[in-house]
Amino acid sequence: MGTLLAAAAVFLGIHLLISGTKLRDAIVATIGEKPYLGLFSLASLGAIVWLCIAYNQAYASPDNRVLYDLGQGFRNFAIPVIAAAFVLGLPGVLMANPSSRGQEKATVRGVLRITRHPFLWGVAIWAGYHLLATTTLASAIFFATFVILALIGTRAIDAKCRRRRGPEWQAIAHQTSNIPFAAILAGRNRFAAREYFDWRFAVAVAVFAAFLFGHDHLFAVSPFPNNWLPF
Repeated sequence: MGTLLAAAAVFLGIHLLISGTKLRDAIVATIGEKPYLGLFSLASLGAIVWLCIAYNQAYASPDNRVLYDLGQGFRNFAIPVIAAAFVLGLPGVLMANPSSRGQEKATVRGVLRITRHPFLWGVAIWAGYHLLATTTLASAIFFATFVILALIGTRAIDAKCRRRRGPEWQAIAHQTSNIPFAAILAGRNRFAAREYFDWRFAVAVAVFAAFLFGHDHLFAVSPFPNNWLPF
């Protein structure tokens, strides 16, 4: 379990203590943007691979124990909750986002009207549900890592953009929201169905369907109510 904790700490540290902070700015000023992005990508890939390997080892360890069990009734909500994570997160990956470097002039449209950080909120919903639905210590550490990264990550990105872009970012932040649907409910934006239900949404649904019907084969756990298996 110690290895899993170490891997989780490194994975979080790379993202929360470097990316989006003044330390990142200092590193970029020293070595340049492209070398930094290359090194950061390699470090992130290495950390997440280590985290996944450590989780698999910890899950099979005798130290892994059941912490809680919310019951099968809670687990029966897997499909709608995880579907929401996919149709929020994946469209955000497939479109330009004004909070991303190099995409500052992107238009706020589609899923960005719901939240300016759709991918991270998709991760938070996915990991948060798994954190509650899975019951062991190893699973709690693994999925909590992604919940922490996603939720703190949204604020870190906002802070980086505010520091780097000033009034320009304030205008975007006012038009959008970090919390999903907050800007829409406050009247600062509106939900545009034609923008949202486009090819990106279709891709998200297709990918979700693939994971839904392949989940038992990949992870030996049925996501269907009462552990039903479709085939």
